[in-house]
Amino acid sequence: MRLLLDTHIFIWAVMDNRKLSKEARRIILDADCVFVSAASIWEASIKAGLGKLDVDVHQLVSEIEASGFVELPVRAIHAATVGTLPEIHRDPFDRLLIAQALCEPLHLMTADSQLAAYSDLVMTV
Repeated sequence: MRLLLDTHIFIWAVMDNRKLSKEARRIILDADCVFVSAASIWEASIKAGLGKLDVDVHQLVSEIEASGFVELPVRAIHAATVGTLPEIHRDPFDRLLIAQALCEPLHLMTADSQLAAYSDLVMTV
């Protein structure tokens, strides 16, 4: 399985946060390839700058490779696909992650159950 981690799942995974279940950890370990979107780093950077997230964004960037994950850049087709999505969810970062999952295709692992309405590629944990 090719897996895309949403921002929270990625942060929980690299910070060994208990919010990430054992089952979710197993799925990540068993995946053929695990991707982290550049959009997640962008989101974390904005939230850290606003004081809504206490992370070192440069450390997060380092953790992508250190964890054996692969960075997924934001491509033009990803951005264009956002415009075709129904208005199920308003968060622009989540919408971009959905678009990336649909375009690549990848299974998107998220804690946000609202995203499951977009596709069976969304895996809520």
